[in-house]
Amino acid sequence: MKPTLILAPLLMFATAVSAAPEKVSGQIAVQLGTVLAAEDFCGLTYDHKMIEAYIEKNVPADDMGFPSFLELMTSGRKAKQKKMTPSAKAAHCAQISRVAKANGFIH
Repeated sequence: MKPTLILAPLLMFATAVSAAPEKVSGQIAVQLGTVLAAEDFCGLTYDHKMIEAYIEKNVPADDMGFPSFLELMTSGRKAKQKKMTPSAKAAHCAQISRVAKANGFIH
């Protein structure tokens, strides 16, 4: 077996592992941005301390890109909300309420 055949998968794995924190942080920004954008839209009031605790737990302290990506995702989701039908809004807000409650953002 050639050394390059063994080395290539190892390099791919190392690259994927080293890139994982960025992907996770990006996913958190998308998901949290969706929930935050829905606060007024769904008539909810979130506990700011619980949002801070969620970020503290899930986002690396040195992730300088998270705040701007979260802001971008939140504003993008707000724009999409304006185009929702009443049925889509009902479904969206039902799940947003469940997610917010499950994460302690509402009581």
